[in-house]
Amino acid sequence: MHHKEELSLRKFLNRFPTEESCEEYLFQQKWPDGFICPKCGCREFYHIKGRKLYQCKHCRHQSSVTANTVMHRTHKPLTTWFQAIYFVASDKRGISACTLAGKLDISYETAWYMLVRIRKAMDHRESQYMLAGIVELDDSYFGAKIKGKRGRAAGNQSVIVCVSKDSKDRPQFLKMTVVPNVQRSTVEQFVDAAIEKGTTVQTDSYRSYIKPLRKGYNHESADFDPNSEHLKWLHTIIGNAKAFLKGTYHGTSTKYLQSYLSEFCYRFNRRSFHGQIFDRLVLAVSSCN
Repeated sequence: MHHKEELSLRKFLNRFPTEESCEEYLFQQKWPDGFICPKCGCREFYHIKGRKLYQCKHCRHQSSVTANTVMHRTHKPLTTWFQAIYFVASDKRGISACTLAGKLDISYETAWYMLVRIRKAMDHRESQYMLAGIVELDDSYFGAKIKGKRGRAAGNQSVIVCVSKDSKDRPQFLKMTVVPNVQRSTVEQFVDAAIEKGTTVQTDSYRSYIKPLRKGYNHESADFDPNSEHLKWLHTIIGNAKAFLKGTYHGTSTKYLQSYLSEFCYRFNRRSFHGQIFDRLVLAVSSCN
């Protein structure tokens, strides 16, 4: 696969130096085939400069490049949003609100809000596909260990994790979902939403996996053995996800755990898209509200 050249900070600033350059790029993302009025379908418009508005010549409906995006109704300029997206996209370890605030010279609260919105777009993007082929599936817990408990109920928050593999048994795409428990009904709901029927699903022998994977899936289970190759990739990835949360964000509360896990999945699933992450993230941000 041909990889685009990495987008350096200098190249980014040369590409998006003004509000107009950012607005033009968002216009292309929103209307790749030219403006289409969302109300009447007319393609002719007036550009109301300074307000980022496009008025239909037929019905006079006004549209903006930020409408129906996570940037809608915010007071920060597009240049600041684009810079935030760039810094999020350019560091595979993620970026904290404190660090982003310093880079953009904005308040911590504003940086936090922008990151929440960007992660929402990542989560929305990750929800658009299902896994297929051969998939490893297991659950884990995140957060502090509960004193006196062991195994699947030992942590504050349960998470179901699955990763698809290619023909060479290498990991491809990842999904991680925070769940209230790992009971049969919860597993069934997750599997139906995350994995295509007909997929081979590899798990340990936990009883809650048996019935949800009995119909429509080729279920392969084995007793857990830390020294075997069974579920090897999945357990490695779970360890990496916990290190990601601890290293960049110093852990996280249950309330925001899904948001951080979605970010980890988004980055993992695009780890080979060198030089394309910024453009893909702008597309995700511009197609989620």
